[in-house]
Amino acid sequence: MKTPVKATLIAVAVAVVLLVVGIVYALSQQPAQPDPEAGEKLPTVRTDSHVLDEGGPDAVTVVEFLDFECEACGAFYPIVEELRATYDGDIRYVTRYFPLPGHAALAAEAAAQQGRYEDMFHRLFETQAQWGEQSAETPEVFRAFAEDLGLDLAAYDAAVADPATLARVQQDKRDGERLGVSSTPTFFVDGEKVELVEWNDLEEAIAAAVAE
Repeated sequence: MKTPVKATLIAVAVAVVLLVVGIVYALSQQPAQPDPEAGEKLPTVRTDSHVLDEGGPDAVTVVEFLDFECEACGAFYPIVEELRATYDGDIRYVTRYFPLPGHAALAAEAAAQQGRYEDMFHRLFETQAQWGEQSAETPEVFRAFAEDLGLDLAAYDAAVADPATLARVQQDKRDGERLGVSSTPTFFVDGEKVELVEWNDLEEAIAAAVAE
């Protein structure tokens, strides 16, 4: 093997190892959720969860585990937006990641680091039909969204490449798995998982919780 080629292969191998080590380190820095006491529920919200609506002091907490690439999540998006408007002030609406492997969640989290999570949240769902059915990854599409939103692209690129950003997304997914999430969207209303059979099941759960 020629020396330059060998050196290149070694450099690539070292870079891969460093990336893996970085991801493992970032994951290890995420605070673990303690196992609940007997009869105690696992919390559905972390201190770093993305809260889109704070609601009032007596607001009902609605948590959605979502995947920006999920067609069902896209179908629920206008329903959720209508419910957010209908119950404005009465609900605290929180979103958490439960993604398939892909760059959409990374794009949202990178935008969140610039205080623009909700803007990217809307952009991803509003354009899902344009990119969601692609067979290949489309990170350039999400970067274009970041540019359209006026984000600092250098900071955005750095966040997408940062293992800590991936670790933040994966932490949500691990929490979801512990809570029994197996598909998206999955909703919790004041800690209770909503069984979605009919389209109005979510609204009925929210209405019942608000009325209590």
